[in-house]
Amino acid sequence: MEADEWRTAQSQFDEAAELIKLEPWLRDVLREVQREFTCHFPVKLDNGHTRVFTGYRVQHNINRGPAKGGIRYHPDVSLNEVKALAMWMTWKCAVVNIPFGGAKGGIIVNPRELSLNELEHMTRRFATEISILIGSDRDIPAPDVNTDGQTMAWIMDTLSMHLGYSAPASVTGKPLEVGGSAGRIEATGRGVTICAVAALEHLGRAPHQTRVVVQGFGNVGSISAKLLEEAGCTIVAVSEDYGGIYNPLGLSIKRVLEYRAREKTLKGFPGAREVGNQELLTLDCDLLVPAAIGNQLTSRNARDVKAMLIVEGANGPTTPEADAIFRERGIFLVPDILANAGGV
Repeated sequence: MEADEWRTAQSQFDEAAELIKLEPWLRDVLREVQREFTCHFPVKLDNGHTRVFTGYRVQHNINRGPAKGGIRYHPDVSLNEVKALAMWMTWKCAVVNIPFGGAKGGIIVNPRELSLNELEHMTRRFATEISILIGSDRDIPAPDVNTDGQTMAWIMDTLSMHLGYSAPASVTGKPLEVGGSAGRIEATGRGVTICAVAALEHLGRAPHQTRVVVQGFGNVGSISAKLLEEAGCTIVAVSEDYGGIYNPLGLSIKRVLEYRAREKTLKGFPGAREVGNQELLTLDCDLLVPAAIGNQLTSRNARDVKAMLIVEGANGPTTPEADAIFRERGIFLVPDILANAGGV
């Protein structure tokens, strides 16, 4: 099955291990995760009913330092997905020479179905469950899909209560008011932009000659689009969960951001045609930035991709089958473990 993230991560590792002739015993160690933790925990909802949630925390490798990795809230979260993301975090930290290992976490939930009060209760209960694993010298969570600085503040506060003292270093991506870092919100998108501009230079293409499609208009996608436009690129399409908007002459990202903030959607944006997420990936462009979720570029659509350059803003957006097709077609690809490493 092509869309299994853990199979994708192991396949990528096997290929790299073969290329560098890694010793068999070391392959066996790095091919598996060191620790995987599953918990089921009850949360009392606003209506008085109790709902049981399932959460995961996985540590792939901690040989280079404490584990590091985000926590995501999504209905499609699975243990295999979290294991793959933890492995990719190990490589990501190593690629940019940061002394951390790889970890990841998640809860199976659609956060849009919960109130702010319910989200807080769920987050704090999950933080309690994983408190036996996390900490500044053991495993440091961060924001990911559908989580943000507020989520990290709840986790930090919960862990601090358990410890009996303030533990701001136990999470990253928290608000500035509780010890967060300036620039953290745009760090991933800025890293994507830096990699994209460097790759364009390598390929002999100037930013002002480059038409860009961005899949995903969350933190990574929206900031990447904004910064690529500032670098001189023309953004012709962007998308969110339901689909996207397309104008071959270019979109004003400032206007798109203002419209989305006002309307809470991209639908109906004036002067643009609505497109589905799959159509968006095969639009005519020079640079494609998949910045949504994993397994978006597969053997089913890889031959229809028209971009000369792909920069992976999301984690694991390309399957091994699609990767092979892109190599065969001469499409230059900057992998996630480099392109989105700014978010570490």
